[in-house]
Amino acid sequence: MPAKGLLFLKQKHAIFCFENTMGKHKQSVDSQIATRILAKGKGWVFTPAEFLDLGSRTAVGLALMRQARARAIRQLARGLYEVPKSHPRLGPVPASTEAIAQALAGRYAIRLQPAGAYAANMLGLSGQVPVRVVFLTDGPSRRVKIGKREIVLKRTTPRNMATAGRTSGLVIQALRWLGQRHVDEKVIAKLRRNLKLEDKAALVKDAHLAPAWIGAIFHRLAAEGK
Repeated sequence: MPAKGLLFLKQKHAIFCFENTMGKHKQSVDSQIATRILAKGKGWVFTPAEFLDLGSRTAVGLALMRQARARAIRQLARGLYEVPKSHPRLGPVPASTEAIAQALAGRYAIRLQPAGAYAANMLGLSGQVPVRVVFLTDGPSRRVKIGKREIVLKRTTPRNMATAGRTSGLVIQALRWLGQRHVDEKVIAKLRRNLKLEDKAALVKDAHLAPAWIGAIFHRLAAEGK
């Protein structure tokens, strides 16, 4: 009988230690995630993939759920979160399109190239702030709805992605959206003012990847920038 009782106590003690360790591990994941979020600062947009080095998908998901309930973070869409940012007078500040795009690119391990009205707006060629933002991508086409905004990832050709992440890619997509008939001296003057000297010089290297009429503009801007 004593032997049996001793065996029971040992088993019970072992179970207690295991549960206590699990509790500490759970708190550790929550704590590490909270620390990383705090370090990134307000305005950071992210996906659960940013924390998979700290725990399992389930543990990370539960930790983010608790952070959202505590209003430390806000869920923008499925699997997409932000650290809320606010203005002293204007109140909550919406997550920037650039930050959302970076988070999506990291989540799906893809490259993105701003296109359409958004590209033109980024270069100061259009005052239109599009509600539907288009990014060309080398990954699958997707749509992400965030409030009234819609972010569209549109799969495109390797040629279009050859200049992704470079000023030349942004200019190509902006001018394509405007159309050759609407790219006049005023548009070229804006590019001349808004582009840095080093950006103008770099355009020539990618001129062969642009439509002929845009390539001619690249050479003109580079020559004028010397």
